[in-house]
Amino acid sequence: MEATTISGKTAEFQKDFTRVTRDIEASQKIHRESMTYLQGVVRTLKRNKVAVCSLVFILFLILVAVFGPILFPDYQKTDLLHTLQAPSKEHLLGTDELGRDVLTRLIRGTRISLFIGFAAETINLIIGVLYGGIAGFIGGKVDNAMMRVIDVLMSIPQTLVMILMLTVLKRGMGTLILSLTVTGWIGLARLVRGQILAMRENEYVIAARVLGAGKREILLNHLIPNAIGPIIVNYTMSIPGAIGAEAGMSYLGLGISVPEASWGNMLQFGASQFPASLWLFFAPAILFALSMLAFNLLGDGLRDALDPKMRK
Repeated sequence: MEATTISGKTAEFQKDFTRVTRDIEASQKIHRESMTYLQGVVRTLKRNKVAVCSLVFILFLILVAVFGPILFPDYQKTDLLHTLQAPSKEHLLGTDELGRDVLTRLIRGTRISLFIGFAAETINLIIGVLYGGIAGFIGGKVDNAMMRVIDVLMSIPQTLVMILMLTVLKRGMGTLILSLTVTGWIGLARLVRGQILAMRENEYVIAARVLGAGKREILLNHLIPNAIGPIIVNYTMSIPGAIGAEAGMSYLGLGISVPEASWGNMLQFGASQFPASLWLFFAPAILFALSMLAFNLLGDGLRDALDPKMRK
């Protein structure tokens, strides 16, 4: 009788031990599969092959912009005996009307155009985040007054502002960047304000207030970091707009002036020689189009990766 009881208890103990072991293995598996928010973003982005290819292409453009002009500094070197030559071994993308190498000038133009795009949108990012964050967090009369300022600025077309500034002020990279930032931050400011209004009554904000956190600390340490996803996506997808605006102004003769090179003034000259010298137009046009596509596709990928609801 005692042997039977001991045998039954042993069998029950083995079942309990097996169940506990199984639960421990399952919990370890769940622990191994858990990941932080940043790890989830990286994993989702890696699965998006189009976004990854776009990111690689953009990084390649940045490397070309940084090191290309150092390796090929003679973008202003002229050769009047070899003007408007078609692509060859000596000049892979041909030469222009002064015998300058188109590839070397395209590399230089990549630096100028990307610098203008990143610089202008970084300034817009800083102004838009601070302006929209302050308006949304303080609210009330301050918010109403700040939004009326935005309404006034929105009534002024950005293209008109750019043309007026580039006509009145001295043309150059600084003026072009300034003209892109006069009203370029408005869209991001409205976006950040909306995000702050939606989050400022959340539990973690109330807890921070109870613990004695000041308004500045709550805004900078809690609200803006939680709105970083839409901000990054907006920043990424705004850069091609700034580069396109530079190209448009340079195409109209109001942007970067020759002998400096940019995608815009290269497109302008290429269009004047079309269709006799196709390489002068298609070289900057193709690079410009691929860059715009890459930034937009990367922005789409980041939007899906940063939004937990969009993840699979």
